[in-house]
Amino acid sequence: MGYALDYLAKEIEKMKEQKLFRYPRVLHGRQLAKCVYDGKELVNLSSNNYLGFANHPRMIAAAEKAVRELGAGSGAVRTIAGTMEGHTELERKIAKFKHTEAALVFQSGFTANSGTVSAVLGKNDIIISDELNHASIIDGCRLSRAEIKVFRHADMQHLRERLEECKEAMIKGAHVLVITDGVFSMDGDIGKLDEMCKIAKEYGAITMVDDAHASGVLGRNGRGTVDHFNIHGQVDIQVGTLSKAIGVLGGYVAGSQTLIDYLIMRARPILFSTSHPPAVTAACLEAFDLLEQEPWHMEKLWSNTKFFKEGLSHLGFDTGLSQTPITPVMVGDGAKTMKLSDRLFEEGVFVVGIAFPTVPVGKERVRTIVTAAHSQEDLEFALDKFEKVGKELGLI
Repeated sequence: MGYALDYLAKEIEKMKEQKLFRYPRVLHGRQLAKCVYDGKELVNLSSNNYLGFANHPRMIAAAEKAVRELGAGSGAVRTIAGTMEGHTELERKIAKFKHTEAALVFQSGFTANSGTVSAVLGKNDIIISDELNHASIIDGCRLSRAEIKVFRHADMQHLRERLEECKEAMIKGAHVLVITDGVFSMDGDIGKLDEMCKIAKEYGAITMVDDAHASGVLGRNGRGTVDHFNIHGQVDIQVGTLSKAIGVLGGYVAGSQTLIDYLIMRARPILFSTSHPPAVTAACLEAFDLLEQEPWHMEKLWSNTKFFKEGLSHLGFDTGLSQTPITPVMVGDGAKTMKLSDRLFEEGVFVVGIAFPTVPVGKERVRTIVTAAHSQEDLEFALDKFEKVGKELGLI
């Protein structure tokens, strides 16, 4: 009798034959600009720790204090006995920071997206989503049971055409939600949120942005894409993360008090999953103070980004559409992408190869992310290794 999961072994074997299977590298010690993975010291170009906050002394001290005074965990879901003072304080701080009436903290950015989309839409509604939106948005769309329409990436004319298709359903009472990433995680380009909101408003559609890679990166003091385009009050649902530039863990939704009240009662991650432990909440609170009080972290992030992008372009690499610290190096072949990643690792640079199904076949790349914690020496070292390995593999 065969083992019931034998088919998974066959799928794994197929990935190995295509040179696409690999185990995650293991980090020894802290998440730093230069750190140790699998026992080897490397310049780390794969971390989402944009501002270096994961190791900020003030955040570590805040987390330590919270553990000593409030314990290791919250002990319950938010709606039963797990809403602590720190949670509500953090939500008030986020709402003020984002210029919204209210905010709600989720256990992760993924659950913030999937839990919100699946809560606010139902089977008689319609979602219009950019084709490159994050997997958490896609999962939320599926869980909502709403009709899903996809528009070509950043194509505002195609978005308009999709909205035209919804007119009859809207007359009959369907709600229509238009969603985009603020910064697209694989390409590093900025979503056309200002244009999207203008078009959506013409049709009376709800608007939503996932600002995971824009939080702490774009806008004044890292307020995100809405602030970047100066369109406060025009986006109905703003999702952000606490796991990237903020340097800790979690996600949040910011919007009207009505939206937040509804999510407290209907968002399944809030209803059925334990809330953040005190250390996480305390560190996040400190991070928002740092965004306001220490703007030089963002300034360093962007100066490093400019230096590294210019270096890659000068070497002749294709960096796609990137406008942010996320800079892909396009390869276009799965096996060669993984070879590039492996050879750079051997040379002392950690970049992860990205292939199907994360990106389409023919769009394979390694994704680089610089941070405020990198020194110019780190980035020069990385560029030297990219030049060496890129020539070796015939990429430049």
